[in-house]
Amino acid sequence: MLQLAAVALANHAAQPAPQLYWNSVLPNTQMPRAISELLHTDSRNEEKSTYMNAVGNGKGKPEIFPLGIKGYNQKQYGGGIKGYNQKRYGKGSPSSDNQLLHYKDLAIFFFEKDMRPGTTMKFQFPRNSNTATFLPRESAQSIPFTSNKLPEIFNHFSVKPTSVEAKTIKQTIEECKAPGIKAEEKYCATSLESMVDFSTSKLGTRNVEAISTEVLERGATTSMHNYTTMPGLKKLAAAYVLSLKGDDGEKVKAVTICHLDTSEWNPEHLSFQILNVKPGTVAICHFISTDGIVWVPKHKSA
Repeated sequence: MLQLAAVALANHAAQPAPQLYWNSVLPNTQMPRAISELLHTDSRNEEKSTYMNAVGNGKGKPEIFPLGIKGYNQKQYGGGIKGYNQKRYGKGSPSSDNQLLHYKDLAIFFFEKDMRPGTTMKFQFPRNSNTATFLPRESAQSIPFTSNKLPEIFNHFSVKPTSVEAKTIKQTIEECKAPGIKAEEKYCATSLESMVDFSTSKLGTRNVEAISTEVLERGATTSMHNYTTMPGLKKLAAAYVLSLKGDDGEKVKAVTICHLDTSEWNPEHLSFQILNVKPGTVAICHFISTDGIVWVPKHKSA
């Protein structure tokens, strides 16, 4: 199991160094929107920090997504989803019957068979609300990333210790430094360059694909939709790329990860409650949010 965490510490000006590094190390890899959007943002934004977390799929394929995904899930589905994010494979209290009824109506977790063309799933793909830009590796490494340096971090980003931002920074560091589960490798990268280095080293090649979920065509509304899986399902190891069409016309290129080995997950994990299965019995899949990234080696024929 591979888990890595990436932290993008950003300021008001777009920094060219991360993109230059990407182009030099990965000249044949298209940069996914989830990353490119962090390189070109509104220059009026004041200095801020963006935190990214990544979790593997059980077979050594790096999967990266911002820690902000906690807010994406909790706001959308309620506090019970915390078992999926904050304590992904660890302890977590069972969801109430009402919560489970609600979650079971949504495609939070699903089986591989549920991705067949023609199947319908209810979900929502919010826009990536991240407005920060990556710092170059040299700048990022000059900023401490440890709990005993919190006052220095708060001061660097002009964050009040009692603010919501300070709480987010503290929680991010704690989650990043927490040990992973058995057979899981965890790493905290503080720059795009470090993320690229770690992902390529674990995949054993620079001939990689970095993919993210993208809303290709917005529908009439931004609410929850019923999405139909269109023909053209693409499998990349334990990752899939689906073409989805919403009931209002919205079109999404959805990246999905299937966790093949869930034997070490907590039996009370939300996924088992939703799908009514036991740990280690079946692969469990979920969509990657629009600010997430999945890294896979390219096929030799690619």
